[in-house]
Order: sequence, then C-alpha cells, then structure tokens
Amino acid sequence: MITEIGHFALTLALAVALLQAILPLAGAARGSLPLMRFARHAAVAQLLFVAVAFLALMHAYVTSDFSVLNVAANSHSAKPMLYKISGVWGNHEGSLLLWIFILALFGAMVALFGRNLPPALRARVLAVQAMIGVGFLLFILFTSNPFERVWPPPADGRGLNPLLQDPGLAFHPPFLYFGYVGFSIAFAFAVAALIEGRVDAAWARWVRPWTLAAWCGLTLGIAMGSWWAYYELGWGGFWFWDPVENASFMPWLAGTALLHSAVVVEKRDALKSWTILLAILTFSLSLMGTFLVRSGVLTSVHAFATDPARGVFILALLTIAVGGSLALYALRAPTLQGGGLFAPVSREGSLVLNNLLLATATGTVFLGTLYPLFLDVIDAGKVSVGPPFFNATFLPLMAPVVIATAVGPMLAWKRGDLRGVLGRLWFALAAAALVAGGALLLAGARHVIAALALGAAAWLFAGVLIEWAERVRLFRAPLAESWRRARHIPRAAYGMSLAHAGLAIIVAGITASSAWQTEVIRNLHPGDAVDVAGYAFRFEGVQEVAGPNYRAQEARFTVTRDGAPVALLTPERRSYPVEGQTTTEAAIHTTWLADLYAVIGEGDAAHGWTVRLYHNPLVPWIWLGALVMVLGGCVSLTDRRHRVGVPAQRRAPAGAAPLPAE
Repeated sequence: MITEIGHFALTLALAVALLQAILPLAGAARGSLPLMRFARHAAVAQLLFVAVAFLALMHAYVTSDFSVLNVAANSHSAKPMLYKISGVWGNHEGSLLLWIFILALFGAMVALFGRNLPPALRARVLAVQAMIGVGFLLFILFTSNPFERVWPPPADGRGLNPLLQDPGLAFHPPFLYFGYVGFSIAFAFAVAALIEGRVDAAWARWVRPWTLAAWCGLTLGIAMGSWWAYYELGWGGFWFWDPVENASFMPWLAGTALLHSAVVVEKRDALKSWTILLAILTFSLSLMGTFLVRSGVLTSVHAFATDPARGVFILALLTIAVGGSLALYALRAPTLQGGGLFAPVSREGSLVLNNLLLATATGTVFLGTLYPLFLDVIDAGKVSVGPPFFNATFLPLMAPVVIATAVGPMLAWKRGDLRGVLGRLWFALAAAALVAGGALLLAGARHVIAALALGAAAWLFAGVLIEWAERVRLFRAPLAESWRRARHIPRAAYGMSLAHAGLAIIVAGITASSAWQTEVIRNLHPGDAVDVAGYAFRFEGVQEVAGPNYRAQEARFTVTRDGAPVALLTPERRSYPVEGQTTTEAAIHTTWLADLYAVIGEGDAAHGWTVRLYHNPLVPWIWLGALVMVLGGCVSLTDRRHRVGVPAQRRAPAGAAPLPAE
C-alpha cells in the first residue's frame, strides 16, 4: 500500500508541476498577483508530494519489500541498514527520484526564502524550475518507475554493487546531486531574466547565494568521490579523469566562473550577457552529466543505466532545455547592455581573466571527454584520452589561475595599480621562492615543475594572508583598530579568503602526491619486510575475518621507522557471496603530511601474496583543502547581504511602481 501511495504521489507532483509551469508565467505576463503567488504554494506542494514518494521507496528498502522490482534488484536482507538506505539512490530509478527530490527542494526554498524577490521574477523563476521538474517527472513515470512490482516476489534480493557499499559512496551522491540540481536555480534565474529582459545588480545578488549553495554541495560531493576512489579502489590515486568524474568536474568549473562573473554584475553592472550565458551552460553541463551516466554510452561503476531508450528521452530533455534557453538567449542577449566601464588592470579585469581561463579549462575537459565518445558513435575508431592529455592541457591553464587569484582581490575596482599590488605581495613572492627552492634542494632538478607548482601554492596562500592583513591594516594601525576592522569585514570576504586558501592547499597536495609518490609492488610471504620511503613495512600474514555480508582476507603490516613503531595496517580483500564480487579495502595511516597506504591482492600461504605499498606525501591536503573551500562557501552564505537582497527602490525600473512584496 505504501508503495502505491508513493507512485500516486509522483503522479500528483507531475500535475502540480504542470500547473506551476503555466499559471505563474501567465500571471507575470498579465500582472496578476494571485497567479504569481500560486507559484509559491505549488512549489511547496510539489516538494511534499515528491518527499512522500521518496520516503515510500526508502520504506520499501528498509523493510526489504522484494515485491518492488527496484528493491529486489538492488538490495538484500543481509545488507547493513546504512546500505539499505543508501541503496535507495544506488541505482538508476532511485537516484533519479533523489534528483527530482532535490530539484523540488530547491524550488521550495526559493518559494519560502525568496520573499525579497519581486513577485514577477519569483513567479518566472519557479515556473522555469517547474518545467525542468515536469521533464524529469515524465521521465521517471514513463521510463524509470521505481515502484514497479514484481510477481511472484523473490525470496531475497540480488544485493548492491559491493563497490557502492561504503560510507563514502553512501553520502557522495546526495551532495553531488545537491550541486548538480542546485545549478538549476541559477538556470531558472537566467531564463526568467531573459523573459523579463532585465539583468541588474539586484538579480546578481539574488542568484549568487543559490549558485554558491550548489557550488558548495558539488565541491563536497566531488571531494567525497575522490576520497572513495583513493581508499576503495586500491590504486593509490585520487583522480583518473574518468568521463563520469569529468561530468561532475565540468559544471564545477563553469559554476566557479559563474560565481565570479556574478560579482562583476553586482558591483559594476557589467558582464551581464556573459553571466546569463554561464548560468545556462553550467546547468546544461549538469544535464549532460545526467545523460552520460543514464544513456548507456558509458560503462562505469558510476553509470546507472544501459538502456538506449532512456538515453534518447534524456537527450530530448537536454535538447529542449539547452536549445530552448540558448535560443531565448540569442533573442534577448543583445538587449542586455553592460553598464560600468573598467580598465584591463582592475578587479573586474582579474575576474574576466579568471572567467576566460576557467571557461577554456572547461572546454578542454569537455573536448577530451566527448571526443572519444563522438568517434565511437560515428564508428570512426576508438581513441583513448586519459590523464596524459588532461595533464598536458588542463594543468597549464590552472597555473595562471592560481597566480592571478592572489593578485585579483587586492586590485581596485574600475582601475587598479598592478605595480603597487605586486609591491605589497613581496612577502608572498619570498614565500614562493623559499618553498620552490627548498623543494628543488630536497628533490633535485628533475622536479622543477613540481617545485614551481608548490611555490605557486605558497604564493597563493601567502597572498590570501596579505590581503586580509591589508583589510585590517595589521601592524599599520593599533591592534584595537585592526581587531575592530576584522570584526566588521563582511562574511563574504572571509568566505572568499577561505576558498582561495583551500585552493592553495589542494594545489600543494596534488603536486606533492603526484610528483613524489613512492610505490612498491611485491610478492611477500609472512615475515618479509619492505622499505618504502624510509618506512619498514613488515608483512605479518593473512587471516580470515567475517563481515556482516562478506568474508575477507585481512593482512597485517607492522610499520616502523628507524626501529620505532609507527602503525599497524590491516588491508582487506573482501568477497561478497550474494553479488559474487570481490573488492579491496586499503589500509591507510595518515600523519597529515603523508599517507602510508597498503593494499593486499591475490595469493596464498604457499605462493605468497601480491601487495601494493605507497608513501603519498601531502595527499591528505587535497581533501583538507576541499573542506576549507566548502567552509569558505558556507561562511559566505551567512553574509547578511545574501539574505536581504537589494533595496526595493533599486530594483524598480524608472517610473514604475514596484509590486507589493510578500
């Protein structure tokens, strides 16, 4: 009965979304306040119906209701409760329902917390958001019904892919989807602005917090996926430029550019047309990621579906959403005249450079990801585009981004003094030279590029500190005055500093772990010892252990340095009888300056076991930096200016009486 209620709730959500997509647009066109207000109530109602459906599917998983085909195909009575719950979104149908739930959640948040929005703009935003919801509700109801029954029901289910039975993967998809779907709000704001034919500072201030929230979710989701790949797949790396990894990375790059360009619209009334285009492209890239993992064009642990019919449906949605919005942009963009003028060397100029580099980087990843797929579709042969291509094309584009990020915030708006800024950054330059020189002395001349990259990270981190010190006039004013200034710095500025500092930490972590990783692959018998970067790994043997729904071979390594004990590492090789699959579980000991990493492979007592041992310097900094970036975004979201918007008199066009606020 609960399953049928969930299915019926999805149908009601579709009906509400259809009304929400039509009536508020008509109300905004006619100036009818009741029809515009209807959008608020419809958005909340849509969320309630979708939430009922989502909870109904979760109930089926928690109670192991194998009469539901989706549960029978993706769950098992012996699974731990955490993975029964995460199994809801560990498949195509359930993950699509999560997608729709987050979409409805964002729409309801705009309805409830967007009271400062002009009624006409809010009505149009919620109507566009509902149009997206209509498309995906039709998709799930007609091609991917999560509530389909199976008769007779099996005695037990087929279980969940063991690679997905992991805490990291349990929480990775919700955060990733929060980012993916959250960019739909920026898209809806862009389309609504094009319909109105007006983009101003108020529009930019309203769109920024929604974009920032989505960016934080996507950053955290990508970081969690990278961390899972690092410790679960047992290869010692954190990023492989997999097409599905790239599918989440491209909207992140475009969303980062969007955040920065929206600042120029808000502060200087410039880059309007470009910012609208970025908002459209960012969500379009999110939709493209949805297409890649659900169309069958990719075979990956990240991919959910292999049914071409579903791919055609999503491709149609992608064509309508992207094609329609770009057509509207082509029609309306010429009317979006920019306002403030600025010199190339200025805060605005640095943000334009940021956007150009990020857009080029996005295009590079886009080309490297889709070109092999395109050749395969037209039967022109198979081409492998992997890490060497992306490392050779993407990374050089990021170098000037890192360097310019330290300079941009210190430039004045409209016209800046580059020589003066560089003069104030002498400490950052000294820090960069010291770090790069130290890396060269320790690692040798063959690691010049890595040493320079570490120097760039030090330059950026020191630049963030100097920019803050400039704001509070540290050591140039009494400490009481500096403290007063520090307390009155906007939270958005603190958020920016944290995000830039997090980027510097990530750059250092990626550089050191990539350039100076030590890898040892050996066949070992109990009692054998191996030296890895000055650490002695002694293989003590393997024992059988039992898990809740698996059996495992657990190896034991005692790690010492100069005879002193450091750690006991116990990697596992797990076998899941229900799914008939085997996984590896790496054992990691971190000092925050490096990771000691051990993986056990196949073997037996007679022939020994294959082991992989790593020393990964600074690799924890990658995820530490990502957390600092997310913290910066969250701090920025608490800035009061993001909540109150712009005074009404600045929003109303000349000679027009503003509609009453709600």
